[in-house]
Amino acid sequence: MPNTLELEHLACQRGDNLLLADLNWRFQSGDFVQIEGKNGIGKTSLLRILTGLARPLHGKVRWNFTEISECREDYQYDLLYLGHLSGIKPELTAWENLKFYQQASHCWQGDDVFWQALQNVELLGREDIMASQLSAGQQKRIGLARLWLSKAPLWILDDPFNAIDKHGVKMLITHLEQHCQQGGIVILTSHQDVESTMLQKVRLDCYRTSGEIQ
Repeated sequence: MPNTLELEHLACQRGDNLLLADLNWRFQSGDFVQIEGKNGIGKTSLLRILTGLARPLHGKVRWNFTEISECREDYQYDLLYLGHLSGIKPELTAWENLKFYQQASHCWQGDDVFWQALQNVELLGREDIMASQLSAGQQKRIGLARLWLSKAPLWILDDPFNAIDKHGVKMLITHLEQHCQQGGIVILTSHQDVESTMLQKVRLDCYRTSGEIQ
């Protein structure tokens, strides 16, 4: 059955400032979407609302026609969110972090998939090094490796191409396209040009507002 993520009359705030208002969007299986807008417009704040990590000022987010606050467990099971932070455990190695993610997300695929995931993010040879001893960019890549393990249909990614080279960007875009071709949904932000014929771009500028919340 196709999946659907809906935003209805959504408004987003930061502190006392109203950033965005009256967002009415629908994303469905197969959609590959980049949310665009200048710095500070509210892209990350919006993604956090979509993941359930923050609440909108008003409006609703629905996953398969049910508000995400009412299906939180099922929604989190269907969601993979990669934010600005790497989202890894620094006391574990790269391999152990992927093992932990596999167990926590119930995506049993066998250990062989780890080698391919680590190769895809150029971490082969560093799989037994504690994450705390790796660079910030390498830690970010451990998080990205989860994209090759995840069976979640909805991927929400905040600037996923940061800290990877051009070859890695191309490989990641291909993987995101494949996820959408298989019925997944990808919603992302990026400071880089994303070259894909499948990509839809949504700009936040026309939803921008200003002033204090009354």
